[in-house]
Amino acid sequence: MAEPTYTIAGHQITAPPLEPALYLVATPIGNLRDITIRALETLAACDVLACEDTRITRRLLDRYGIAAKPIAYHEHNAREAGPRLLAALADGRSVALVSDAGTPLISDPGYRLGLEARQAGHAIVPIPGPSAVLAALAASSLPTDDFRFIGFLPAKDKARCDRLTALRAEPTTLIAFESPHRLAQSLKAIEKAMGADRTVCVARELTKRFETVTTGTAEELSSRFANETIKGEIVLLIAPAEVGGGQATSADVDALLTDLLSHMPAGKAAREAAQMTGLARADLYARILARKDRDG
Repeated sequence: MAEPTYTIAGHQITAPPLEPALYLVATPIGNLRDITIRALETLAACDVLACEDTRITRRLLDRYGIAAKPIAYHEHNAREAGPRLLAALADGRSVALVSDAGTPLISDPGYRLGLEARQAGHAIVPIPGPSAVLAALAASSLPTDDFRFIGFLPAKDKARCDRLTALRAEPTTLIAFESPHRLAQSLKAIEKAMGADRTVCVARELTKRFETVTTGTAEELSSRFANETIKGEIVLLIAPAEVGGGQATSADVDALLTDLLSHMPAGKAAREAAQMTGLARADLYARILARKDRDG
């Protein structure tokens, strides 16, 4: 069997063997030159290569002369493909997982595979590299010392507005993925829920030919993109709420608690809300209990 190789600038290089493990390999978010040497070694040497879209991954493999034949693993076939990948790990094989772009497991079904592999006792090896979240944050000029990735904003108007209202008092930079056809609605929702003066950044097509990073107030960007046809991948960033910038209203507190309680227990939710609003933790905990009694 031929040794696995990859090619850079016409030079063919042999990839070192891999230990059995699940390798989570970050791939370029646009510019194929952003791939790392370690990622190329892993993609070339792995026994099994799983990806979201084999056509997209094939372009990367062809660019670097890698002969691996990728198989599909995505949200629509995870129930069938996942067990096959776990079986390969159980047989002592090396399995590499990539997403279409960036770091796998970030807003994609690889999370389930990683969890099941960990529970089965298999080693998990991250191969770090490009990330749209971090690239957008670095280019935005927004605070980078404390930030929160919130995935995709809800598609429906009311759910989107409720989500943003719940996050209004967060003293951290918020980062979301957004589709181009919903950008205008999301900017309008930010303006409504967080205020016209809240600083927002729209990072589009990062590392690609038509990359743009636009920063301004919610009102300015809402107006700018209201009637503009947008294409490409978008990262949306929202500046932190100003500390001491005004007392949260009762509705703000209720919305914040609703959001926190959706993914953490009552005690932790009260503590997080206290840090965000400056209100007493005991009062917030009592408010949560009162809500539970009221809602049954």
